[in-house]
Amino acid sequence: VQLVESGGGLVQPGGSLRLSCAASGFTFSSYAMRWYRQAPGKERELVAGISGAGSSTYYADFMKGRITISRDNAENTLYLQMNSLKPEDTAVYYCHARGRYQYWGQGTQVTVSS
Repeated sequence: VQLVESGGGLVQPGGSLRLSCAASGFTFSSYAMRWYRQAPGKERELVAGISGAGSSTYYADFMKGRITISRDNAENTLYLQMNSLKPEDTAVYYCHARGRYQYWGQGTQVTVSS
């Protein structure tokens, strides 16, 4: 089983990033997927979630209106489009699969700074 995040990097305040999470080794469409983030010295927090079929989504209040979670079950890939990024969005972003089992990716660093 693998979850491999990509798409992180350094972006200026107000900028955008699109994170991807490529999944393999399990039946992707049978798992709800989530994005979490963890900033230095802080606990990991839930950012967004999406059901297996993609019909239901959840967004944390602190990012609602600035992010969109989506998935492509044909490509076994999860996405997180992030817009209007702020310095406080700086964190390592992780994808998480929740179903019969739970899996975590290794994370991708997002740094928002001028």
